[in-house]
Amino acid sequence: MEVQAITKNVRMSAQKVREVTRQIQGLPALQAQAVLAVVPRKSARLVAKTLKSALANAENNNSMNPAALRVREAVAQTAPTMKRFTPKARGSAGPILKRSSHIKIVLSDE
Repeated sequence: MEVQAITKNVRMSAQKVREVTRQIQGLPALQAQAVLAVVPRKSARLVAKTLKSALANAENNNSMNPAALRVREAVAQTAPTMKRFTPKARGSAGPILKRSSHIKIVLSDE
């Protein structure tokens, strides 16, 4: 059986989050939690929060044992980008792209 948790519109680029999600794919869920606790990145905290939510979903909604779960899928997808502009020389404007992402974690007991 599979359980998932999705965190939407995280204010960080998907590229930065993917570096962390690749580290936990395929690991047992509790080991993945331990790995994320020592990774010194903001994205690790956001992924850890999503993983904690997925574990809570498995335990409370489906009565699954957290020790038997594995991270089957950990994905960071791009979300809508906020577009801003900053003044540049001679009256022109330069774009600023404030990127965001969606984090999806799927746990499986198989």
